[in-house]
Amino acid sequence: MSKRRDPNPEFDLFIPALGDLPLKDQREVMERPFFSLQKRKRLKPIEYRSPDGEAWVRVQAIPDYGMATIWDADILIWAASTLNRMKQQGLNDLPRTLTTTPYDLLRAIKRGTGGRDYQELQAALLRLQTTSITTSIRATKRRQKAGFNWLDSWTFDTDAETEQPRGMTLTLSDWVYEGIVNEKSLLTMHPDYFLLSGGLERALYRIARKHAGTQRGGWLCRVEVLRDKTGSDAQPKEFNRMLRRVIEADQLPDYTMETAETTDKSPAVLFRLRGEAEALALAEKMRVEEERRARIDADRRRTDEVDAHMDRLAGRR
Repeated sequence: MSKRRDPNPEFDLFIPALGDLPLKDQREVMERPFFSLQKRKRLKPIEYRSPDGEAWVRVQAIPDYGMATIWDADILIWAASTLNRMKQQGLNDLPRTLTTTPYDLLRAIKRGTGGRDYQELQAALLRLQTTSITTSIRATKRRQKAGFNWLDSWTFDTDAETEQPRGMTLTLSDWVYEGIVNEKSLLTMHPDYFLLSGGLERALYRIARKHAGTQRGGWLCRVEVLRDKTGSDAQPKEFNRMLRRVIEADQLPDYTMETAETTDKSPAVLFRLRGEAEALALAEKMRVEEERRARIDADRRRTDEVDAHMDRLAGRR
């Protein structure tokens, strides 16, 4: 079972920390399977259709690069967070092309800054540019659909003498950009999301953040629906095994997970806010303790009654 990565690994010790950037992501992307959950190259398409049949997603990869992964999506989260901050600062004309440095981007998404990290960043940009998505989401008409890639283009500048990365740009596709600049489409994410090292954990957190939110009582989801929403290509039996390991590890920010059943006895998972779950656990612990004390008191009263009865019998003799 993968665990959260250390937020302060050795290579960070002497590097000044960047200012906190509230993480934002698009809610319509968070609840559906747009990304591969594995780091190995995935070529098998993702095919998703919502239970009501209204929303559908098809994701395809090209053999040279494979499908964009849920870790690659960190770059899009950074872009959404950056544009959201620009909007909060009063900038009206938000750019579709963002300029930064590979170093700053890697630090912002809590990655290392070694040579291999820069290579993986370029590979992620390639996957985001070449992964093809077709979807009915945001369709204004019943039979309308949209096709896009995550990025339209990107640049990566390298110093001619040192061959060290210097600057970079990335241009968001229209579909992605429009979703980000629409304020109602963004949700705030926990900063520890970037520390989740497992693809399934990341997908589950995103789904929980979208559906469970802060509602009291939590959110119940059938396991089969959850599998569809994550886009996992694991067989149902293997998915159930991985899901149990995530529940046992209890590593998700904000939310706890527990096995449950629907009214028709179908296997399900209940997502609860950690504060609420802890309060309920404390209440249950107190209830059990009160019942234990009540049993002890009842046993003591019965013992006293028996002793008193025996004393009365002895006195009559």
